[in-house]
Amino acid sequence: MSVNFQVNGKPARANAETDTPLLWVLRDELGMTGTKFGCGAALCGACTVHVNGEAVRSCQTPLSTVSGKKVATVEGLSKNNTHPLQVAWIKHDVPQCGYCQSGQLMSAAALLAKNTNPSDADIDNAMSGNICRCGTYPRIRAAIKDAAATMRKA
Repeated sequence: MSVNFQVNGKPARANAETDTPLLWVLRDELGMTGTKFGCGAALCGACTVHVNGEAVRSCQTPLSTVSGKKVATVEGLSKNNTHPLQVAWIKHDVPQCGYCQSGQLMSAAALLAKNTNPSDADIDNAMSGNICRCGTYPRIRAAIKDAAATMRKA
């Protein structure tokens, strides 16, 4: 079966079973490998993408649910690391191993799309489903605050 949707503002067509997780369609069929497989149970957040602006775990999102919708992946933030979150991530040396970072960035982007002045509690709540085994949580929070300040100025 074929499912039509948008990925990062461009039309996409997937020829997979409708119960195939979106993660595998993005990675294997569309070649968008920025979205990572972590736990496969929507618990770690490594596979986070946006569907119509909402952060979702693509490992548990069936392809059928994105028909006609807009999907955004980490590749869609910017082509050259100029998104305020990417700039802040680099400035604050957030990644260590880097595996969780695409999911972290996408969860942070969903937060800042709705709230460009988040409190620590807002950040903790929005990021609570994203696990960083390296423990860079203080740098993630600092980077989100930095990006939020940049976005408020723009």
